Formats: sequence, structure tokens, C-alpha cells
Amino acid sequence: MKLSVRCLLPLLALGLLAACDADARDTLERLAADVPEEQRYGGTAVVSNLADIPDVNPLTSTDHTASQVQQYLLFMPLLGYDENFQPVPRLARSWELNADTTLLTFHLRDDVFWHDGVKTTAHDLKFSYDRARHPETGFANTAFWTHYGEMEVVDSFTVRIRMTPHADFLDPWRAFAPVPQHILRDVAPAQLRNHPFSTTQPLGNGPFRFVSRQPGQSWIFEANPDFPQELGGRPYLDRIVYRVVPEPTTQLTELLTGGTDYYLQPPSEHAQRLQSAPNTRLVSYPDRYFVVIAWNQRRPMFADARVRRALTMAINRPAIIEGVLYGFGEVANATVPPIFWQHDPEAGADLEYNPERARQLLAEAGWVDRNGDGILENEQGQPFRFTIRTNKGNQVRADIAEVVQSDLRRVGIDAQPQIVEWGALLEQLQTPSRRDFDATIIGWVTEFRIDDTDLFHCEKLDEPYQWVGYCDPQADRLLDTLPRIVSRDASRPLWQQYQRKIAEDQPFTFLYFVERLAGVSNRLQNVDPDARGDWVGAERWFLLPDQRRTR
Repeated sequence: MKLSVRCLLPLLALGLLAACDADARDTLERLAADVPEEQRYGGTAVVSNLADIPDVNPLTSTDHTASQVQQYLLFMPLLGYDENFQPVPRLARSWELNADTTLLTFHLRDDVFWHDGVKTTAHDLKFSYDRARHPETGFANTAFWTHYGEMEVVDSFTVRIRMTPHADFLDPWRAFAPVPQHILRDVAPAQLRNHPFSTTQPLGNGPFRFVSRQPGQSWIFEANPDFPQELGGRPYLDRIVYRVVPEPTTQLTELLTGGTDYYLQPPSEHAQRLQSAPNTRLVSYPDRYFVVIAWNQRRPMFADARVRRALTMAINRPAIIEGVLYGFGEVANATVPPIFWQHDPEAGADLEYNPERARQLLAEAGWVDRNGDGILENEQGQPFRFTIRTNKGNQVRADIAEVVQSDLRRVGIDAQPQIVEWGALLEQLQTPSRRDFDATIIGWVTEFRIDDTDLFHCEKLDEPYQWVGYCDPQADRLLDTLPRIVSRDASRPLWQQYQRKIAEDQPFTFLYFVERLAGVSNRLQNVDPDARGDWVGAERWFLLPDQRRTR
């Protein structure tokens, strides 16, 4: 797990920070340790983020923050991961496989209740599983269920599922939280996304329960007093308020002046202020999250892999990391994070910044400046001109778009940034009939069980995450084979082949893996995010007794 207060090496180089404040960290740890258990209960913590949470229905949501709220606040997945990424029980008390690893049995807890008092049972799990697999539901991670068959309810707290042997078979159950059958059984799968359950009437069974939502402004959650004692019991905090603050400078000011307690995903230029202010701290950790430029290969200009490779080589990714992220990132060339054992550091080694080589590849693909105006044209005289979109409110991505525009202009490509609302961008990307875009800067979180089927498999072309229309038989074969190999030694060379294939074809320009940042008020204790997410351990966050807000 990453230490909570980070040495800001890039800032040291600029003379902006003399040293890591280890004494401050030690003081905070002592403060937390000195608060007796009974004094940790109470108060309201305010979490700020740039964007609203579109919906919190585990069957239909696609937003990263929504998935965090589902896993750690509102709902109960069958299992979780500890700090070493090993599975630990949650809704499932235990599980077992048969001898030939084709039958998985889950034994559920019998002391978990939906927030209206109805007990959570195996029937809820089967209902949710069946709905997630129904094509009209629109469940985003359909690859979760590739190796699973029908679920059978053995009794009220036991289910079993037939499966084909495959690697990391437990991971989908960490990311999938069941929903209440008694609330949603009469809702048609196609209507689940727009049902009030998703936005104004969610009903969970996790450590916090829903109180209210003001669209575009806030969500409020309160402690669940009936959360099982064996899983930690009632959370320390009375309430968590998720507040939408669409401007990063305002987010920083709110944290520094005490208006908020937890500032999610601050831009890197705020790191020094968060580190040096007397009442806040900076937390950071290497993450599973990466940022890409998605090239829509349904557009003829992006259909040639040579062009996509050239685009990547024309973009100075290290300069983006240093100039936009202040060094808090690492160049990416495929989807596997450097913190994972499958990572191949040699994948994409030939894609370093090289504008001259980019021009050569573009010329090989038929793009040359035919009229002397500085912009490349194809054989039909069409200029290499397109729009690169990203979401409103994300200054980092807006800055990246400007860098990309400048870099591509140097090799004769006219890329025009366009900023759009987050919801509109998501709808366009994830609705197959509406994928009328050229290129988009967007992020993705790799699951612990890596499976890029939803992103890149030919069979997923008309599903939510196949944004770019990439389709390659060799990639499909690797995507089909990798999940079935349980042995790390046997799968390692195939992981290498897969990453090198993706790096060669560049369906995305992989910009960077982030080192995730957050700003935390010193009065909010036990906040220690890691690659599991920003909200991990929320039930154990607490406010120092003499510094609490009660509303």
C-alpha cells in the first residue's frame, strides 16, 4: 500500500518543497490512534468531485465513481479485496469449488438486510445475476459472465453456478453487487436504467444508505445502524455528503477553508498546496486508471494501424506527464498497469516520441501535403482534419487536448479540441447507434481480473465499451484464450503477445497510467486509498471529535 504522504519529487526539482513532512504524517497517525473507539462516531464528512454521479444502479451504471459508491457505501458485493488484493468475504460468508473447478458455490450471510428491513437472500443474487446477463439491461461488463452458466438457488443463502475453469474467477463477484428483487422484479430489463431506483430511490444493503440527491449538486448518504457487526458494524460517520464542485480551484479552496473534507482527483498543480497547507494532506498511489485517445476506426482516416501508430509517435507523452501531470504518471502502451504481474515493459517500446518517424508512417499510408498549406491530404485531397472531444470540467484533459493539437499540427494534422458535457459524451460513446465522433480523450480502469473483451473483441462491436470499432482475429484469439489459463507461468507469454499486439495496432493512443491524487482534511482520519479505489474503508473514516460538522 502506498504511503499516505508523498515526497513530491517533481516539485523538489523546482525548489517548491524542501522535503517530505514525515513528522506531520507521524503526528496524524498518532492523533488517529489516540481517539478512543467510542469517540470516533458522529459527524458529517463532505467529499467533493468535479462531476455528478449519473446513477448508482449496479446493473446499469458505467461511471467509475458510481462503481465506488456501489462497492463501498450503498451495496454489498459478494467479496472484497484486502490491501494485498486477496479476496475477503462480504455478502458471501464463504465459497468453494468442486474438484474439477467447474462448479462454484457461494454461502451468503444471513444477517444482511436491505435498507427497508427486508433480508438479502440468494433470490436477490440470482435475480440480479439474471438481469445482468439479459441483453436488454445494458449491463456494461458483460465479459464478467463469459465463463459462467446458469445460477441455481440451493436454499435462501446458498447459490451455485456452473463455470468453465478460468483465471481470477472470483473477481467479477468483487465488482458486482446484487440489487433487491422485491423492488425491481416487475421492472422490465430495458427500463432499469431510467427507473427511479437508479437516481432518486436507490435501496442498498451496504454500510451507508441513501438519503437524498440534488441532480448536478449532491448525494447524501447516512450510516446504516444495522450493518453486520462482524463486518465492522455501524460506520463511524453519521453522514457522507458527495458534493459536485465543477471547478478545481473552487474544490481546492473549499478543502483549505474547511468547506469539504476529501477532494477527489485534484489536478497535479494543486499537489504542492495540499502538501504544504497546515490543515490538509496529500495522498497518492499508483492506480489501475489510464487515459487514452480513442480513435474511432469507423472513420476512414483512423482505419489504418500505421496512421494510429503515427499519431501516437507524434504526441509527446512524457512532456504531457511532466507538464500537465507534474510528473504524477507513467507512459502507457497497453491496458495492463505496471503494478500488475502481467505487465510487459517492452510492449510499445518502439512508440516513443518521434515526429520524423510519424511523418514517414503517414506518408506510407497516403497522407502527404499535396497543396503546400501545411496540412496533410489523402489521395482524394481530403485534409487530415478532425475533432478531438473531451468532457467539460476536466481541466487536465482540456490541457492534454491543447498539447495534442500542437503536437499533431507539427506533423501536418489539424486536430480541433471540443469540450462537451460528461453525460452527453458518455451517451455518444456508449450508444452504438450514436458513435458519430472522431477522437475522444477518456479514461478507463482496468479490473483486477484483466479482460479487455468489452473494449476490443469483435463480438462486442455493438456494445457499450467498444467505442472505437477495433476488430482483429489475432486479438480475439488472445482475448478468448487468456481468461481460461489459470497458471501464471503458462499465461505470461500470452499476456506479452497480447500487449504487444495492442501496442502494435494502437486502437487507442495510450497516454499514461496515473498516480492517483487526493486531498484530505487533517480532521478526517483513516482515509488511505489505494488501487482498490478512493472510497475503500469509508465505513472506518472518522472525524476528530473537536472538529466535526453535524450537518
